[in-house]
Amino acid sequence: MKKTIGLVAILILLLPGLGLSDAISVRLAYFVPSAQSELWTIEFENMSFQKEDFRNATLGIFYEHFFSRELSLLVGLDVYSKINLGTYRDYVGYSFEDGDFAFPYQHYEGEFDIGHQLDVAITPVQASLKLTPLGRRSGFIPYIGGGVSLYIWKVKMRGDIVDFTDEWFYEDPDLGDVPIYGIYAVNSEQWSWYSGDRQQSRFSVGFHGFAGVMFPIANRLAIEAEFKYSYGKGKLGDYFEDFDHFDLSSYQIAVGINYWF
Repeated sequence: MKKTIGLVAILILLLPGLGLSDAISVRLAYFVPSAQSELWTIEFENMSFQKEDFRNATLGIFYEHFFSRELSLLVGLDVYSKINLGTYRDYVGYSFEDGDFAFPYQHYEGEFDIGHQLDVAITPVQASLKLTPLGRRSGFIPYIGGGVSLYIWKVKMRGDIVDFTDEWFYEDPDLGDVPIYGIYAVNSEQWSWYSGDRQQSRFSVGFHGFAGVMFPIANRLAIEAEFKYSYGKGKLGDYFEDFDHFDLSSYQIAVGINYWF
């Protein structure tokens, strides 16, 4: 993934040398995943981390080619990545000869906490049409736009997973039969999902829309502020074939520098 992102960024930087140069934007954004799909929901219901823990700053770079005074083509990418380590809120672990098991936290102290790391990376490569109704020669330059997104993404887990389909019963002298669940360890290679099967390409297609404003601060230089909404879903691999598609959607609030050539 890092090689793919690097190649796209280099291509964007080399476009001015092809005689197509118009503008380059570099932006710092606050990335907020929508996190609405089934896997996201299960993680937030069971683990100690929340949606807010997966918000993060991103860096984006965009090339802009002008068709006219009001219309331009925008091509670029944002780079988002976030890793969080969490523990199960309602269960603690015990080890037995038959393996490790999750016991309800409300009744047991446990021998160890059950936890795993969730790693999410989403890089949308975007092509957009951008409309600047007032042109670019005023002191206040509003714009809107939208287009298609090619998502390069991954989801990884590392640590202990409670298997709620593996139900056992523990004979407690005070509580009677207490339902407990098997625990198994996973690593980043075993639990690594991409769009499609693990052997297939790691891409999904979506779309986006944005609105913003630029303020010129020099003859060819402007600062910009932008709100963007992106929509996309990716198919999970074999380990979660019964789950719905993974939600790649997000919104971003960005500020940046736009340089006109």
